[in-house]
Amino acid sequence: MSLPPDSMGNKNENPAERRLVERFLALLRIASPSRQEGRLAAHLQGELEALGFRVEFDSAGARAGSDTGNLIATLPATAAGVEPMIFCCHLDTVTPCADVHPQIADGVVRSDGTTILGGDDKAGIAAIVEGVQRIRERGVAHGLIQVLLTICEEIGMHGAKELDYGKLQGKRVFVLDGEGAPGKIVVRGPAKDLIRATVRGRTAHAGLCPERGVSAIQVAARAIELMHLLRIDAETTANIGSIHGGTATNVVAEEVVVVAEARSLDNARLDAQSAHMKACFEDAARDFGATAEVVVERSYAAFLLDADTPVVGHCMAAMRRLGLTPELVATGGGSDCNIFNARGLTAVNLSIGMTDPHATSESLRLVDLETTARLVEAIIESRA
Repeated sequence: MSLPPDSMGNKNENPAERRLVERFLALLRIASPSRQEGRLAAHLQGELEALGFRVEFDSAGARAGSDTGNLIATLPATAAGVEPMIFCCHLDTVTPCADVHPQIADGVVRSDGTTILGGDDKAGIAAIVEGVQRIRERGVAHGLIQVLLTICEEIGMHGAKELDYGKLQGKRVFVLDGEGAPGKIVVRGPAKDLIRATVRGRTAHAGLCPERGVSAIQVAARAIELMHLLRIDAETTANIGSIHGGTATNVVAEEVVVVAEARSLDNARLDAQSAHMKACFEDAARDFGATAEVVVERSYAAFLLDADTPVVGHCMAAMRRLGLTPELVATGGGSDCNIFNARGLTAVNLSIGMTDPHATSESLRLVDLETTARLVEAIIESRA
């Protein structure tokens, strides 16, 4: 696909802007569903090595079930006394992501409607690579730069969880994976619990002797009826994700498995919500003479950074240089930031122009893509 004239919606479009768009479109055409990120990783290895990065892969792929590990690229410093910086995106996308056909109209890029676009997170990747290339072309002195591209983020941040942290040379991480126009800095993210309840009743013939049975489906239904779900308060949510069980209409269901989640920006509120959901299953099971085995697993921890945190202040200063008004925001979604902050790094998530991510209606304004690339430049320059 060739770009139409003035695809950026800017009559003064320069070659670097056009290169950024071409780079973005090329990434969109490479399918990279979770656990199949290898082809995209190989493509980006070549791009980064051409810019002078030393590229390596860790062994996270074997543990996460992917065909590649996390990509860690390192560009040596050209200026002394500058703290290293890490730019991070994830390689994987949700599905459907095969045979993406990007369409550009009025400065906005979309898929043809049969797939997602994949701007989550390929817009961030394109902006990082382009921003670094422009810094190199302009001869700007900089500290050590690392680019970290993780695997399996969309299915639980498994790449970040399994990352070889010994390969990182900095403590401050700029994650480019946020929704909305550039200018937002995610400084607060929720903790999440995964809740798996296995309800066991007693089987019986539903037509001949149903009274001999205990329906696991009925028990699960009673438990769910008792629960506080969806929006709990301003900081807490909960949802039933899936229910599996039963065999036939003439058999009283012996077993049902319910998978749910709870999230909160406050760890104590999350503990209370998860305990409430667990108790609902156990109480319903006891009332019916069934059993409920409920496992609560903390998927990731909450994080909170204030405006005085150096990495936050640095982003704000870089944004102001571009004429953006920084906005510190909270999110209800998890990201690699949750994992990094829990591992002793300081990570913020920056908005990059995503609209409707994970949907076939996903779109991205190319002016936001350009602004994000310039933000990468500004972050590197202000650190130097």
